[in-house]
Amino acid sequence: MANRFIPYGRQVIEDEDITAVVEVLRSDWLTTGPLVGRFEESFAAYVGAAHAVAASNGTAALHLCMLAAGIGPGDEVIVPALTFAASANCARYVGAKVVFADIRPDTLTVDVAHVESLITPQTRAIVAVDYGGLPADLGELTALTQRHGLLLIEDACHAPGAEYRGRKVGSIAHLSAFSFHPVKHLTTGEGGMVTTGDAALAARLRSFRNHGISTDHRQREQQGTWQYDMAELGYNYRLNDIQCALGLSQLRRLPQTVARRRTLAGRYQRALARLAQVQLPVEPADRRHAWHLYAIRVNGADPAPARRRIFAALRALGIGVHVHYLPVYQHSYYRALGYPAGLCPVAEQAYAGLLSLPMWHGLTDDDQDRVIDSLNRSVEQNA
Repeated sequence: MANRFIPYGRQVIEDEDITAVVEVLRSDWLTTGPLVGRFEESFAAYVGAAHAVAASNGTAALHLCMLAAGIGPGDEVIVPALTFAASANCARYVGAKVVFADIRPDTLTVDVAHVESLITPQTRAIVAVDYGGLPADLGELTALTQRHGLLLIEDACHAPGAEYRGRKVGSIAHLSAFSFHPVKHLTTGEGGMVTTGDAALAARLRSFRNHGISTDHRQREQQGTWQYDMAELGYNYRLNDIQCALGLSQLRRLPQTVARRRTLAGRYQRALARLAQVQLPVEPADRRHAWHLYAIRVNGADPAPARRRIFAALRALGIGVHVHYLPVYQHSYYRALGYPAGLCPVAEQAYAGLLSLPMWHGLTDDDQDRVIDSLNRSVEQNA
C-alpha cells in the first residue's frame, strides 16, 4: 500500500448523489426537464447572481460567454497566459484574436497593469482566470473595464465558493463561467454554468445553448404548441436532468467541500513552510481561496530540471502530482499563429517550476501526510 496512487484530484460521490440520479432515471424527464431550472436557480442563489445558465461543460460555458457578448472576427480578447487552453480557445471559436497578458508573480493571476497596456480600439473583453481557485484582482479589473467600455468575463472554473472582498465569485463579473468536471469542487460528470446579473445576456446564453431556439421542449409541452423558431445559429450545449440531479445533490455539500479544501491547504501551508527549495501559494487578505489546486513552485533561476526530477520521484512513490499549466501560447496551435516565445516572461518562469500537489476534498489526513513526507524526501534528493 505504500505506493498506492494518490491522484491530484478526483470526484467524491455519496449515496445521496446516487439516489438523486436514480430518481431522475425513474422520472418522465431525462433532459430539458424541471431539474435543469432548479439547479440553475440554486447555483445562482449560492453565488449571489441574478441568473445562472447551465451548459454541457466548462468550455461550452466559456464559448457561450463569447457568443452572448457578441464577440467575433476583428475583435480582441485579452487572456492570461497561465491557464487551461479553453480560456483562450473560446475567443478563437468565435473568430476573435487572443491577446495574451502576463501574470503576477505572487498570485499567478493576471497582471492588471499589463492588461491595460494591451488594450486597443479592437479590444472587446478581458478574461480573468481565478487560477487554482484564487480570485483574480476583480475590483481592479472591473474598474478597468468600466474605464474602457469592455466586458469582464471571469473564468471561475477553479473557483466555486471563492470570495473576493466578501462577495462570492460568480456575482461580480459581467459573465462568470464554471466547470463541473470530476476534479472540481462539485461534479455533474461533465458540466458547466454561466452566471450573470444581466437578463439580456442570460436570454442570449439560453438561446445559444439550445441551437439558437427561443424555447425548449418542456416549455413547448407546457404551452401546448409544437412551433418554435431558430433565430440565431446556436449549439447543443444543454445539461440534462440526470446531471443536474447530481449537481443539485453535490451543491448542497459545497460549503463543506470548500471548507475541507481550505483545511487541507492549511495543513500543506504549515507542513511545508520551512521547505526552502519551494515557494508556496499565497492567499491575499481580501480574498478567500477555493483551493482547486495546491500549486507549489520549485525555486531557482532555472527550476525546470529540478521540477522534472521531483515530479518523476513523486510519481514513482505513487503521488499523482501534475503541472498546471504550460503558457497557452506555447502550444503548437498558437505557435503556428505566430505567438513567440518570451511573450509573457513571468508566466514562463512560473511554469518552469510549477507542481500541483494532490488537492481534493476526499483526500484523507493520512494520505496528505504521505504526500508531504514524499515531497520532503523528493525535494531533498532532487532539488
